[in-house]
Amino acid sequence: MGKKSRVKTQKSSSGASAVVSSKEIMNLISELLQKCSSSGPSAGKEWEEYIQIRGLVDKIRKKQKGMSIVFEGSREHYFPDLMSWVQENGASSDGFTVANFGTEGYGLRATRDIKAEELFLWIPRKMLMTVESAQNSALASLYSQDRILQAMGNVTLALHLLCERANPASFWLPYIRSLPQEYDTPLYYQQDEVQLLLGTQAVQDILSQYKNTARQYAYFYKLVQTHPAASKLPLKDSFTFDDYRWAVSSVMTRQNQIPTEDGSRVTLALIPLWDMCNHTNGLITTGYNLEDDRCECVALQDYKENEQIYIFYGTRSNAEFVIHNGFFFQDNAHDRVKIKLGVSKSERLYAMKAEVLARAGIPASCVFALHYNEPPISAQLLAFLRVFCMTEEELKEYLLGEHAINKIFTLGNSEFPVSWENEIKLWTFLETRAALLLKTYKTTVEEDRSMLEKPDLSLHSHVAIQLRLAEKQILEKAWATGLAKRLNFQKKLEEETPLPRCEESDIALLENTNADAKLPIILRKLEEVEEGQGIQAEEHNMEANGEPTHDEIQEKVNEDVHSSLDSFGNSNQKDQREVEDTSAR
Repeated sequence: MGKKSRVKTQKSSSGASAVVSSKEIMNLISELLQKCSSSGPSAGKEWEEYIQIRGLVDKIRKKQKGMSIVFEGSREHYFPDLMSWVQENGASSDGFTVANFGTEGYGLRATRDIKAEELFLWIPRKMLMTVESAQNSALASLYSQDRILQAMGNVTLALHLLCERANPASFWLPYIRSLPQEYDTPLYYQQDEVQLLLGTQAVQDILSQYKNTARQYAYFYKLVQTHPAASKLPLKDSFTFDDYRWAVSSVMTRQNQIPTEDGSRVTLALIPLWDMCNHTNGLITTGYNLEDDRCECVALQDYKENEQIYIFYGTRSNAEFVIHNGFFFQDNAHDRVKIKLGVSKSERLYAMKAEVLARAGIPASCVFALHYNEPPISAQLLAFLRVFCMTEEELKEYLLGEHAINKIFTLGNSEFPVSWENEIKLWTFLETRAALLLKTYKTTVEEDRSMLEKPDLSLHSHVAIQLRLAEKQILEKAWATGLAKRLNFQKKLEEETPLPRCEESDIALLENTNADAKLPIILRKLEEVEEGQGIQAEEHNMEANGEPTHDEIQEKVNEDVHSSLDSFGNSNQKDQREVEDTSAR
């Protein structure tokens, strides 16, 4: 037990002890900050920039070797202290224990039968590490004077976590000692493991994540060394890149939004013990009870004694799980790939199409999703593609024709096509686009499956190939759906099948196959992300860098359905497991 001492010296290549020059490290830090703060690279140069940034980081890490604070013993050694601390501070500790579940890692195991919807876990506010607790800690003085900390709650939590880890008397030490010493987020990937993701949608986000983390570290390293308000921080003498990477990954895989004490707004928090639960498909079963001022979790399903207790992290794609949580979920019912589409402003019918889309509550340029489950496209994407493929006469019908307003409400309803020709065009577009996107990958589905069977494949390489394969499978499914639909509607056109008529009772329906979609588009929360509405890039999220190979695809798309934009930009990603506000229960 206890901490290993800080190491202020390290071995040189000759074996002699050499004092690390603070000036030498500061020069490297300055170079890193300048590199990460320069304007973004030109299209196709993102990988080259990543290698350069990683090279500087590796130099810094080599100089800092042995200077990080670590705890003796394994993580498992500290679990009894965690459970004792939990019990002493009013959290639930009955009915479960922390256990090792092999490839899934540590999680919670039921020590008795637990019924579905039974309240089995609660954590009072005083045990949570929050932005507010950071403001009342050793970080308070620096926080009050630094705008970046004030604007970025997740970075505040990361530095808060590091300061408390370095404090032997910290209230949260039993929790901090129970955290993993390393993570499987892409920040920990080797360069060749990241390289396996080149050509995928996830790679731009991963490269940006590394760049942003390096920039933040360089900025705060200089701040800690030079700002008067940081002079008494426990980070002053030792603040390594590995420290910051660990803190960022701890926060990124565990942070959540909870209401502030007065309930007036939300804040970010780390929730001890609850964050031990692993993910499965289901519904959000965790909320915050303002009356009792605690985080509460009810059982997702019935659990027998000795079974693992799971929670649902939210409707995340596997790309989001890999980037922000460090794992791939094989049976992800919410997996999807992004596709950015827009009506060209140079198109003759742009104004008419943009107006019809606006009336439906859909932007003229938007990031949509192709889904793993059925149907592969949402009601919103179906509505967009219908408008995208409309002729001038069809557009007039939805703008000026009889019952034009009512027709807007059926744009996302698969049962009421605009015309058979329109359906053929939109499904041809989807079929063509999916096929072209599949061609941008350097490996085939069969090659990926073969690689996954290699016994010597590293864990990170395995996850990277799984993610690459999952993207292709979704695109293959979209292609197959587009083909089948096109052939079906071509047959209807040839057979002169009458178009279904929309009755008044059908006006409010979007998709009869989806209960959640039985609302007008304009009354639903648009699940896709409008261009420019992503979270700020600094927030451990990604800057919108397009995939150059996908830009080249623009010129190849079927001219019959016009041209559109296509890149893999930001989605409005949630870097936290989802918690509902249950104070009204």
